[in-house]
Amino acid sequence: MPRVLGLIPAKAGSTRLPGKNILPVGGKSMLARAGEALTDSGVCDRVVVSTEDEGVANVARALGLDVPFLRPMNLARDPAGVVQVALHCLEILQGQGEFYDTLVITLPTSPFRTSEHVRDAYRHYCEVGAQFLMSVSAYDHTPFAALKSEDGVLTPWFPDYFGRKSQEMPAAFRPDGALHVLDVPAFVKAGTYFGQPLYAYEMPWPCGTDIDTPADLAIAEALVQAGVAR
Repeated sequence: MPRVLGLIPAKAGSTRLPGKNILPVGGKSMLARAGEALTDSGVCDRVVVSTEDEGVANVARALGLDVPFLRPMNLARDPAGVVQVALHCLEILQGQGEFYDTLVITLPTSPFRTSEHVRDAYRHYCEVGAQFLMSVSAYDHTPFAALKSEDGVLTPWFPDYFGRKSQEMPAAFRPDGALHVLDVPAFVKAGTYFGQPLYAYEMPWPCGTDIDTPADLAIAEALVQAGVAR
Protein backbone atom coordinates (compact mmCIF):
# COMPACT_ATOMS: atom_id res chain seq x y z
CA MET A 1 0.00 0.00 0.00
CA PRO A 2 1.25 3.52 -0.78
CA ARG A 3 2.38 5.57 2.20
CA VAL A 4 0.48 8.84 2.52
CA LEU A 5 1.73 11.97 4.30
CA GLY A 6 -0.69 14.67 5.40
CA LEU A 7 0.80 18.16 5.60
CA ILE A 8 -0.64 21.29 7.23
CA PRO A 9 1.35 24.45 6.41
CA ALA A 10 0.70 26.89 9.28
CA LYS A 11 2.96 29.92 9.35
CA ALA A 12 2.44 32.52 12.07
CA GLY A 13 2.53 35.66 9.97
CA SER A 14 -0.17 37.09 7.72
CA THR A 15 -0.40 40.62 6.38
CA ARG A 16 -4.19 40.80 6.08
CA LEU A 17 -5.22 38.59 9.01
CA PRO A 18 -2.48 38.16 11.65
CA GLY A 19 -2.29 34.72 13.24
CA LYS A 20 -5.06 33.49 10.96
CA ASN A 21 -4.10 29.80 11.06
CA ILE A 22 -4.91 29.48 14.76
CA LEU A 23 -7.95 31.75 14.84
CA PRO A 24 -11.27 30.10 15.76
CA VAL A 25 -14.21 29.48 13.45
CA GLY A 26 -17.32 28.23 15.19
CA GLY A 27 -15.41 27.85 18.46
CA LYS A 28 -12.66 25.68 17.00
CA SER A 29 -9.32 26.88 15.64
CA MET A 30 -8.70 26.54 11.93
CA LEU A 31 -5.56 24.53 12.73
CA ALA A 32 -7.62 22.09 14.81
CA ARG A 33 -10.12 21.72 11.97
CA ALA A 34 -7.36 20.93 9.48
CA GLY A 35 -5.79 18.42 11.84
CA GLU A 36 -9.10 16.64 12.42
CA ALA A 37 -9.85 16.48 8.70
CA LEU A 38 -6.59 14.74 7.88
CA THR A 39 -6.37 12.56 10.98
CA ASP A 40 -10.00 11.41 10.97
CA SER A 41 -9.97 10.68 7.23
CA GLY A 42 -8.03 7.47 7.77
CA VAL A 43 -6.11 8.25 4.58
CA CYS A 44 -2.81 9.45 6.05
CA ASP A 45 -0.09 7.33 7.63
CA ARG A 46 1.28 10.46 9.29
CA VAL A 47 0.07 14.05 9.67
CA VAL A 48 2.59 16.84 10.29
CA VAL A 49 2.40 20.58 10.78
CA SER A 50 5.02 22.83 9.21
CA THR A 51 5.52 26.17 10.93
CA GLU A 52 8.35 28.57 11.67
CA ASP A 53 6.82 29.73 14.94
CA GLU A 54 7.21 28.08 18.33
CA GLY A 55 3.87 29.50 19.49
CA VAL A 56 2.00 27.90 16.59
CA ALA A 57 3.98 24.71 17.16
CA ASN A 58 2.87 24.64 20.81
CA VAL A 59 -0.77 25.13 19.80
CA ALA A 60 -0.41 22.25 17.32
CA ARG A 61 1.20 19.97 19.89
CA ALA A 62 -1.54 20.77 22.41
CA LEU A 63 -3.99 19.53 19.78
CA GLY A 64 -2.05 16.29 19.51
CA LEU A 65 -0.56 17.19 16.14
CA ASP A 66 2.95 16.23 15.06
CA VAL A 67 5.48 19.06 14.66
CA PRO A 68 8.77 17.27 13.94
CA PHE A 69 10.71 20.43 13.02
CA LEU A 70 10.49 24.21 12.72
CA ARG A 71 10.94 25.42 9.17
CA PRO A 72 13.46 28.22 8.47
CA MET A 73 12.20 31.80 8.46
CA ASN A 74 12.85 32.24 4.74
CA LEU A 75 10.09 29.69 4.13
CA ALA A 76 7.63 31.81 6.10
CA ARG A 77 8.04 34.93 3.95
CA ASP A 78 7.27 35.83 0.35
CA PRO A 79 8.16 34.72 -2.26
CA ALA A 80 8.21 31.27 -0.62
CA GLY A 81 4.91 29.47 -0.88
CA VAL A 82 3.25 26.18 -0.07
CA VAL A 83 5.21 24.32 -2.75
CA GLN A 84 8.55 25.26 -1.19
CA VAL A 85 7.21 24.42 2.29
CA ALA A 86 6.06 20.98 1.10
CA LEU A 87 9.35 20.20 -0.65
CA HIS A 88 11.25 21.22 2.50
CA CYS A 89 9.04 18.95 4.62
CA LEU A 90 9.60 15.97 2.34
CA GLU A 91 13.36 16.59 2.34
CA ILE A 92 13.52 16.79 6.14
CA LEU A 93 11.48 13.62 6.62
CA GLN A 94 13.49 11.73 4.02
CA GLY A 95 16.62 12.73 5.90
CA GLN A 96 15.04 11.06 8.95
CA GLY A 97 14.33 7.88 6.97
CA GLU A 98 10.66 8.64 6.31
CA PHE A 99 9.57 8.14 2.68
CA TYR A 100 6.09 8.68 1.24
CA ASP A 101 4.39 7.94 -2.06
CA THR A 102 1.53 10.44 -1.78
CA LEU A 103 1.25 13.88 -0.22
CA VAL A 104 -2.05 15.43 0.92
CA ILE A 105 -1.80 19.15 1.67
CA THR A 106 -4.56 21.12 3.36
CA LEU A 107 -4.48 24.75 4.44
CA PRO A 108 -6.05 25.68 7.79
CA THR A 109 -7.70 28.66 6.09
CA SER A 110 -10.21 26.33 4.39
CA PRO A 111 -12.08 25.54 7.62
CA PHE A 112 -15.07 23.73 6.12
CA ARG A 113 -13.07 20.98 4.47
CA THR A 114 -13.83 17.76 6.34
CA SER A 115 -12.46 14.25 6.70
CA GLU A 116 -15.14 13.13 4.21
CA HIS A 117 -13.70 15.53 1.62
CA VAL A 118 -10.20 14.17 2.23
CA ARG A 119 -11.38 10.59 1.76
CA ASP A 120 -13.41 11.47 -1.33
CA ALA A 121 -10.59 13.45 -2.94
CA TYR A 122 -8.07 10.69 -2.28
CA ARG A 123 -10.49 8.08 -3.66
CA HIS A 124 -10.92 10.14 -6.83
CA TYR A 125 -7.14 10.61 -7.11
CA CYS A 126 -6.67 6.84 -7.01
CA GLU A 127 -9.55 6.02 -9.33
CA VAL A 128 -8.39 8.33 -12.15
CA GLY A 129 -4.72 7.46 -11.70
CA ALA A 130 -3.81 11.09 -11.02
CA GLN A 131 -0.42 12.46 -10.06
CA PHE A 132 -1.74 15.97 -9.40
CA LEU A 133 -5.20 16.71 -7.97
CA MET A 134 -6.42 20.04 -6.63
CA SER A 135 -9.66 21.08 -4.95
CA VAL A 136 -11.54 23.88 -6.65
CA SER A 137 -14.72 25.88 -6.09
CA ALA A 138 -17.00 27.47 -8.65
CA TYR A 139 -16.73 31.24 -8.98
CA ASP A 140 -19.60 33.12 -7.34
CA HIS A 141 -19.60 35.47 -10.34
CA THR A 142 -18.34 34.31 -13.71
CA PRO A 143 -14.94 35.79 -14.63
CA PHE A 144 -15.99 35.79 -18.30
CA ALA A 145 -18.10 38.89 -17.59
CA ALA A 146 -15.05 40.82 -16.34
CA LEU A 147 -14.40 44.35 -17.58
CA LYS A 148 -11.18 46.35 -17.70
CA SER A 149 -10.93 50.12 -17.28
CA GLU A 150 -8.50 52.17 -19.36
CA ASP A 151 -8.66 55.93 -18.74
CA GLY A 152 -12.14 55.39 -17.32
CA VAL A 153 -13.40 53.56 -20.40
CA LEU A 154 -14.74 50.04 -19.85
CA THR A 155 -14.04 47.23 -22.29
CA PRO A 156 -14.55 43.47 -21.81
CA TRP A 157 -11.68 41.15 -21.03
CA PHE A 158 -13.53 38.42 -22.93
CA PRO A 159 -15.32 40.09 -25.85
CA ASP A 160 -16.78 36.80 -27.12
CA TYR A 161 -18.88 36.54 -23.97
CA PHE A 162 -19.72 40.19 -23.38
CA GLY A 163 -23.41 40.74 -22.79
CA ARG A 164 -24.28 37.07 -22.46
CA LYS A 165 -26.30 35.65 -19.59
CA SER A 166 -24.23 33.93 -16.92
CA GLN A 167 -25.77 30.54 -17.72
CA GLU A 168 -24.51 30.92 -21.28
CA MET A 169 -20.90 31.24 -20.16
CA PRO A 170 -18.45 28.38 -19.51
CA ALA A 171 -18.10 26.96 -16.02
CA ALA A 172 -15.08 28.44 -14.24
CA PHE A 173 -13.35 27.35 -11.05
CA ARG A 174 -10.82 28.79 -8.61
CA PRO A 175 -8.24 26.99 -6.47
CA ASP A 176 -9.59 27.08 -2.91
CA GLY A 177 -6.65 25.76 -0.87
CA ALA A 178 -8.71 23.03 0.74
CA LEU A 179 -6.83 20.05 -0.70
CA HIS A 180 -3.94 19.02 -2.90
CA VAL A 181 -3.27 15.32 -3.46
CA LEU A 182 0.10 14.70 -5.09
CA ASP A 183 2.28 11.86 -6.26
CA VAL A 184 5.50 12.59 -4.36
CA PRO A 185 8.07 11.66 -7.08
CA ALA A 186 6.10 13.58 -9.73
CA PHE A 187 5.71 16.59 -7.42
CA VAL A 188 9.39 16.68 -6.52
CA LYS A 189 10.37 16.41 -10.18
CA ALA A 190 7.93 19.09 -11.34
CA GLY A 191 8.58 21.48 -8.44
CA THR A 192 4.95 22.59 -8.61
CA TYR A 193 1.54 21.27 -7.61
CA PHE A 194 0.11 22.52 -10.91
CA GLY A 195 1.67 19.64 -12.87
CA GLN A 196 -0.26 18.32 -15.83
CA PRO A 197 -2.65 16.68 -16.17
CA LEU A 198 -4.11 18.46 -13.15
CA TYR A 199 -7.29 16.76 -11.96
CA ALA A 200 -10.11 18.63 -10.22
CA TYR A 201 -11.90 17.82 -7.02
CA GLU A 202 -14.87 20.18 -6.89
CA MET A 203 -15.89 21.45 -3.45
CA PRO A 204 -19.56 22.38 -3.08
CA TRP A 205 -20.44 25.74 -1.57
CA PRO A 206 -19.60 26.70 1.16
CA CYS A 207 -17.08 23.89 1.79
CA GLY A 208 -14.40 25.60 -0.31
CA THR A 209 -14.58 28.85 1.69
CA ASP A 210 -11.10 30.38 1.93
CA ILE A 211 -10.26 32.80 4.75
CA ASP A 212 -7.69 35.52 4.09
CA THR A 213 -9.24 38.69 5.53
CA PRO A 214 -11.27 39.77 8.58
CA ALA A 215 -14.33 39.96 6.31
CA ASP A 216 -13.79 36.35 5.21
CA LEU A 217 -13.58 35.30 8.86
CA ALA A 218 -16.80 37.17 9.73
CA ILE A 219 -18.61 35.49 6.83
CA ALA A 220 -17.38 32.06 7.92
CA GLU A 221 -18.62 32.68 11.46
CA ALA A 222 -21.98 33.80 10.09
CA LEU A 223 -22.24 30.61 8.02
CA VAL A 224 -21.65 28.51 11.14
CA GLN A 225 -24.12 30.50 13.23
CA ALA A 226 -26.73 30.15 10.49
CA GLY A 227 -26.21 26.39 10.36
CA VAL A 228 -25.09 26.53 6.73
CA ALA A 229 -21.58 25.25 7.55
CA ARG A 230 -20.14 23.28 10.43
